[in-house]
Amino acid sequence: MKEYFSPVNISKFSGSDQYTDSSYAKKIGTYVDENNFPDLENIQLAIIGVEEDRRALNNEGCGLAADYVRENLYKLFQGNYTTSIVDLGNIKKGSTIEDSYFAVTDVLSQLLKKNIVPVIIGGSQDLTYCNYLAYLKLEQTINIVSIDSSFDIGDGDKELNSQSYLSKIILHKPNILFNYSNIGYQTYFVEQNSIELMDKLFFDAHRLGQVRKNMEEVEPIVRNADVLTFDVSSIRQCDSPGNGNASPNGFYGEEACQITRYAGMSDKLSSIGFYEINPAFDNNKQTSHLVAQMIWYFIDGFYNRKQDYPIVDKSEYTKYRVSIKDHDHEIVFYKSNKSDRWWMDVPYPVNHQIKHERHHMVPCSYSDYETACNDEMPDKWWKTFQKLG
Repeated sequence: MKEYFSPVNISKFSGSDQYTDSSYAKKIGTYVDENNFPDLENIQLAIIGVEEDRRALNNEGCGLAADYVRENLYKLFQGNYTTSIVDLGNIKKGSTIEDSYFAVTDVLSQLLKKNIVPVIIGGSQDLTYCNYLAYLKLEQTINIVSIDSSFDIGDGDKELNSQSYLSKIILHKPNILFNYSNIGYQTYFVEQNSIELMDKLFFDAHRLGQVRKNMEEVEPIVRNADVLTFDVSSIRQCDSPGNGNASPNGFYGEEACQITRYAGMSDKLSSIGFYEINPAFDNNKQTSHLVAQMIWYFIDGFYNRKQDYPIVDKSEYTKYRVSIKDHDHEIVFYKSNKSDRWWMDVPYPVNHQIKHERHHMVPCSYSDYETACNDEMPDKWWKTFQKLG
């Protein structure tokens, strides 16, 4: 793995001579010496920079982002927990873009096999495709959640780029994508036929305005993800100017941090990527500083995980049964006594082979339980039931 990476030159970071023992600069095992690559034994999180940006539409230069984010992350202080984190440095840009894709996929695959959660600092968002390919070797279907102002479907017949990676994932054979959820799309950036495609595939798409009305409803969506991919152009321009496609509207910085903390707290999530951060457009390193804080919140969430995903033992849960009028199905809910989080148990359709055991227990919220109590089928339940078939 070492051959893919270049070490981090911490001495060039501003304030590097003032790090204290509780700052992340001292708590993270960083690859700084070519002769001393970090030992991955007993490591839980691995930070990875990626220099590849040749397919970043209107945003070339984002491959330089990782060190700018590090400069701000290393100044932040660790919370009240013990961490086990390494920073492996930056995956070097390959002589061809295919070389870069291969390197990223190989590194992520190796880390996932070791149960290490990669924290990717890109680079362009087409690297999400590499993240997806890394799960192929695990032979499990996955859910992807994208925080983005658009769907990035693009044209599947053309070359992969930062705005077409989703079509490449959907068309890939074999296909291991069980569900895709978008959080924060803005309708004027999305073609109507793309919204219709989301519905046909039983995927989830949540408009920015709807999401911002109740940010707590984002938590169960994120809790269902194996992969979270975050495009910083989904954050409003005045909070995150460092992006060639930045827009006046989007999430506030504190909302972005809230989302990444939800991601950290999810027992299911096993990789996260932050993409399209471009120092060339940044104002006083504002975007890099924000992403550093988002990573801080992700780490904080990770070390506050409850380990209460009800896949096997359900003795620590309160069980609720709801019968819906004019429907054949009884909906079973589970509420964790440890965290007060909710799940729905979606049964397999009759006579269907069990293929997606990891996905029939669907994270939900109390509002979904209220919906069922009002004789309405929760949307999450119905879409999952269709995909299980």
